[in-house]
Amino acid sequence: MTDRPATPPLRAVRMAANCPICGKPGTANYRPFCSKRCADIDLGRWLKEGYRVPIDEGPGEEEPGSGRGPTGQGS
Repeated sequence: MTDRPATPPLRAVRMAANCPICGKPGTANYRPFCSKRCADIDLGRWLKEGYRVPIDEGPGEEEPGSGRGPTGQGS
C-alpha cells in the first residue's frame, strides 16, 4: 500500500445566496428570497406561466413515441 497522508472528509458548505428577484442577500425565513414580497413575485410568475422551458416541437406535433398521429388517433 501507499503511505498517503489521511485527508479529512469533505464537508458541504452552504453559501449565502442572493435573492433571484432583486439581488439582495437572502434571509433564512424566505430562503432563497430576501422577503415575502420577492417570494410572492416569484410565485406570481410561476402561476402566470412566466417561466417556460423552450422546446423544438412545432404546432400539432405529438410527443415522440406516443404512437399517435397528428390527428390524435392511434395507428
